[in-house]
Amino acid sequence: MSQVLLTIDGEVETPRQLTFDDLAAIPAEHQVPDVSRLVPGRQGDAVTLRGLLALVGPRSTARYLGLHAAADNFHASIPLDAVLDRGLVIYRLAGQPLPAGRGGPVRFFIPDFAACHTDEIDECANVKFVDRIELTTTKGIDNRPHDGDSHAALHASQRG
Repeated sequence: MSQVLLTIDGEVETPRQLTFDDLAAIPAEHQVPDVSRLVPGRQGDAVTLRGLLALVGPRSTARYLGLHAAADNFHASIPLDAVLDRGLVIYRLAGQPLPAGRGGPVRFFIPDFAACHTDEIDECANVKFVDRIELTTTKGIDNRPHDGDSHAALHASQRG
């Protein structure tokens, strides 16, 4: 499948545009079949963030991971070190590209995000509709809600 699902750029040696087939071709040690085995209630197959970033070669200056979702103009910028070994990029469901109804083209997910032990990572760092990942030297665009009322309003709007 040759449609671009994800662009990775910024503080990387080799920016890339990745298709479903590119994600599926990431080595098996970085593939996570059936994420429900790690997180009950979640569905799909993923690649580890570390395995994904191996394709582009993060520069030593990369400190933040920018997650961009054009579909709903949602952006999160989180410390890269805190999620490098925890983050998953869910891209497949039942052998097919992750549908938009499930958060596709890809969905970034941090199992047990609270274990990252940083105030910059919360439930809203689990971003749906991700179409671009950007590595930056400083905190980038981040329009996540930063107070309880805004957070509750965001989740209420997503249920409707």
